[in-house]
Amino acid sequence: MSPMLPTSWVPRPTGLLPSDPTRYGGPAVAVWMTRVLLVLITTRSLIHLLSPDGGAHSIATIDTGVAGDDNIVAIFGQWGASQLLLVGALWVMLLRYRGLVPFILCVLLMEPFLRGLSGHLKPILTLGTAPGAALNWFAVPVVAVTLYLALCPAEARRP
Repeated sequence: MSPMLPTSWVPRPTGLLPSDPTRYGGPAVAVWMTRVLLVLITTRSLIHLLSPDGGAHSIATIDTGVAGDDNIVAIFGQWGASQLLLVGALWVMLLRYRGLVPFILCVLLMEPFLRGLSGHLKPILTLGTAPGAALNWFAVPVVAVTLYLALCPAEARRP
């Protein structure tokens, strides 16, 4: 019969909403990947909020030389502001409640699906392929694998 390990050394599976959100039991690589994703999303949000055209033409290749172009630019700027609020909340969760890493990743996994659904229901005509459209489905498997890792307990630690 093997000796029992103290409970602090035994890995526990994590969940999307753990009972103690301050403790994270998954591998560090998932936390680092979450940081990388949040940096990318923060950058994207700031570009939409601060660039003169909101990234509508310069990045998303939307023709802004049409009637209502100021509205298009304004909507992109407002979208950046909304993205910044969301990513700000996700940063707070990551920095203060490390146990919510799987929940954060779940939110980040749902986002490309919802953007894809929105693009399907309300297609946007562009002059080229926007980075969001090109990278949308690349992000899904990356975030899904990171979420899977985050839900896996870390290896048992020896004293």
